[in-house]
Amino acid sequence: MKTKRNVYLKMKTLAEARSILENAFPGFGQTGTETVPPPEAVGRVLAEPVFARISAPNFHAAAMDGVAVKAERTFGASEGRPKELIVGKDVFYLNTGHVMPEGTDAVIMVEHLNVVDAERVSIEAPVFPWQHVRKMGEDIVATELLFPRNHLVTPPCVGALIGGGIFSAPVRKRPKVMVMPTGSELEDWQTLKPETLKPGRVLDSNSYVLGKMTEECGGEYVRHEVLVDDPEAIARAVQEAVDGDFDIILTVGGSSAGSEDFTKEVIGSMGEILVHGVTIMPGKPVLIGKVAGKPVIGMPGYPVSMIVAFEQFVRPLIYRLLGRPEPEREKIRVETTRKIPSKLGVEEFLRVKLGRVGDRVVATPLPRGAGSITTFTEADGIIRVPNHVEGLQEHETVEAELLSSLPSIQNTLVAVGSHDNTLDVLADQLKIRHGRLSLSSSHVGSMGGLMALRRGVCHLAGSHLLDTEDGAYNVSYVKRFLKDLPVRIVNLVFRDQGLIVAPNNPKGIQGIEDLAGKDVRFINRQSGSGTRILLDYRLGQLGIDPAAVQGYDSEEFTHMMVAAAVVSGVADAGLGIYAAAKALNLEFVPVVTEQYDLVIPEDYFESENMQILLETIRTDDFKRRVEALGGYHTERTGEVIL
Repeated sequence: MKTKRNVYLKMKTLAEARSILENAFPGFGQTGTETVPPPEAVGRVLAEPVFARISAPNFHAAAMDGVAVKAERTFGASEGRPKELIVGKDVFYLNTGHVMPEGTDAVIMVEHLNVVDAERVSIEAPVFPWQHVRKMGEDIVATELLFPRNHLVTPPCVGALIGGGIFSAPVRKRPKVMVMPTGSELEDWQTLKPETLKPGRVLDSNSYVLGKMTEECGGEYVRHEVLVDDPEAIARAVQEAVDGDFDIILTVGGSSAGSEDFTKEVIGSMGEILVHGVTIMPGKPVLIGKVAGKPVIGMPGYPVSMIVAFEQFVRPLIYRLLGRPEPEREKIRVETTRKIPSKLGVEEFLRVKLGRVGDRVVATPLPRGAGSITTFTEADGIIRVPNHVEGLQEHETVEAELLSSLPSIQNTLVAVGSHDNTLDVLADQLKIRHGRLSLSSSHVGSMGGLMALRRGVCHLAGSHLLDTEDGAYNVSYVKRFLKDLPVRIVNLVFRDQGLIVAPNNPKGIQGIEDLAGKDVRFINRQSGSGTRILLDYRLGQLGIDPAAVQGYDSEEFTHMMVAAAVVSGVADAGLGIYAAAKALNLEFVPVVTEQYDLVIPEDYFESENMQILLETIRTDDFKRRVEALGGYHTERTGEVIL
């Protein structure tokens, strides 16, 4: 069995790696040419300059309904001295688009004619030469350049091509990319049902993501069937692709430093390793090789690392083959909502949520795991943290590359605070009722939400903070921590909170008091969350030292992650909402029904977007969907508490 591990001996900076890639393929020029009908050329790149074969229009054409006339025959006509013209001799009836009769050079609009009889018309104003006439070649003149080489064909271009007599457009062949998923643990999603996926098996989505990113750039891809972790099998597949008509070969997975990561071994034995390891995060394990003059790139197996590696190394190659400049994302200045540490010597691609709060666009970082594809699907932008700094300061103004449109960011309500499943329902209901409006939620706990309001970096916060003295929720905390910020408190839901345990409750857990048992593994919520405050309050009531709870220091940031920890066997119990337990078919031991409110600064309370949100939560549709989740009560939903 192979146990040798790869080592990143000479990691390169991003700039160095891109330079090496560019210089390693000096003859990596443009693809061949093919011809396609104009409608099929949309989205393709012209391989040659295109010159018009005919003029458009190719005759003098009437631009209005009326009569054609020689303009000089109308001179001298006025309201006081109308001029009569003979039909068939001086003027000729015609419609828009008709050929102008020989000897005419203007059109009198039908509404400017006074019909005397069938043979005569009268006019009270002259026309000038070529008035209301589309002259031959007005749009396109035969032999003129329609589009230069490397022009990207758009839908309007189709009209110009056909109008100019180009019925077969010369376009560049699409760069062809082979995508090879590797890994003995991989399963093809097309061959099994989701519920039959066994532990240790992984659905291959990466190869499809790479393929569609290739198409988005203007290339085409072929997906190889999954290759098991066998260097000989991988080598054979790579050799077949190199010998074929592929321009770029991508292996997926196996580029890192594990004992079964064979990409380096395979590419090194067949050709040359140019780069193994780049000082970027995510994306470090990317491997760039050269086999028989073709780029063979080992893509990281973690999806976010893979996406970053594609954008930085594969996309430039595809655009180079197409003869097109690599497009740049729109950039805007944003303000960080909190301090963000980063590793010195590594350039980080930080995924963030964005929203306009007051006169600023604020950026809230998403989780940084390279395996979390949702950090890309939920991101509105990317902040690149340079490798010579150790992170960003709170309220620091930096540049962000936009993944979402600026109008959508400006119509985003930013919610920061406690996690609740109803926020996802609310976000969807907003899209149903008002498609332009979005809700962006970041889960930092109830206290974190109040602090975000105090810093002015969000529009609203979700909170369920229990006052252990009077049993009320949120009001005392708002008065204490937001005393200088006028706010309104609106109830969203009441929800059942309790202990989430495995099916059939194998540990026989009946309440908080059972968490002190040495054989119970607990999963906690983060400090400052309302759930954590509730737990500490109940432990105090029972006289239980938190140190006696195994796993008290193990934290998750959402109720669903707590439930996932239980369903996976990482924990025996966790405190969370009934809806999370129900969603994953877990047992639930009720502890309390608590109040979950939205805290909204008065500055935003009367805004159009906030009023739309409040109207939405008061609808029967929203309440029905919330109640269907289980463990929710909506009798006071939408009620202004403070």
